[in-house]
Amino acid sequence: MSNGNIRSLLRQDKRADRVVPPTGYTAHLTLFVSGAMAFLAVFAMALSLASGRLADRWATELAGAATLRINAPAEQLAAQTQAALEVLGQTPGVASARALTAEEQAALLSPWFGPDVPLDTLPVPQLIEIIEGEPGLDAVGLRLRLGAEVPGAVLDDHTRWREPLVDAAMSLRRLGWVSILLIGGATAAMITLAANASLAANAQIIEVLRLVGARDSFIARAFVRRFTYRAFFGAMVGMLLGMFGVLLLPEATDEGGFLTGLGFQGAGWLWPVLIPVLGAAVAFFATWTAASRKLKELS
Repeated sequence: MSNGNIRSLLRQDKRADRVVPPTGYTAHLTLFVSGAMAFLAVFAMALSLASGRLADRWATELAGAATLRINAPAEQLAAQTQAALEVLGQTPGVASARALTAEEQAALLSPWFGPDVPLDTLPVPQLIEIIEGEPGLDAVGLRLRLGAEVPGAVLDDHTRWREPLVDAAMSLRRLGWVSILLIGGATAAMITLAANASLAANAQIIEVLRLVGARDSFIARAFVRRFTYRAFFGAMVGMLLGMFGVLLLPEATDEGGFLTGLGFQGAGWLWPVLIPVLGAAVAFFATWTAASRKLKELS
């Protein structure tokens, strides 16, 4: 179908518009379905975009850091910590390394053991924070050297944590886009049913129009135009309500973790604007297909 034909289908024609009743359950159904699906599409899009940002952040933050854990008796802990820091200072790919203070380790343990963790009475290992630099950390070689010089050292390069987290976030991102495709398919199906019902209800009018010389293309344009505009306005309302709902979601915070920051950011707020346009396009092609098929059946 050429662009010229599409423009002619959407151009206002008062004579053709009289063919389709302006009210009725099909009009309400089209408006409701378009609005509801657009509302859901906004949240699916927000989830997908937020999951993508989360995956990128986890991949970046965890890829550039590692942790060294010193498990040693209390009398050897300080000596092994100093030996590990000396090894790390001589290791290519280590930009910086520092031993966490008792207060920092207590803060890490407080979510599980409460704010008053008695570190002096617990056999808590010493943690060393490692920040990677160029040309990158050779984890295998570092483990071998630490095993020889610092028996109580255990290196964690976060690989086993990073990959599942990033994979989970990317899966949520894909789920969001799949949800949008399913929403589009459900919208097309419901509008097709509404168009078929409207065509069947107006079968006598269509027969009279044919008797006075109206062509099927003229009749089809009336239905396509009416249902496309209904879908567009319904989707516009649903999109606005959805964006308002996203605005009410909590903002991203370190304390909230993954459950916050699920909205749009920056230019991402422009993405929902496409939803009414896509909804109108889905309604256009669904109604055109339904009208063409139904008119052939009524011939």
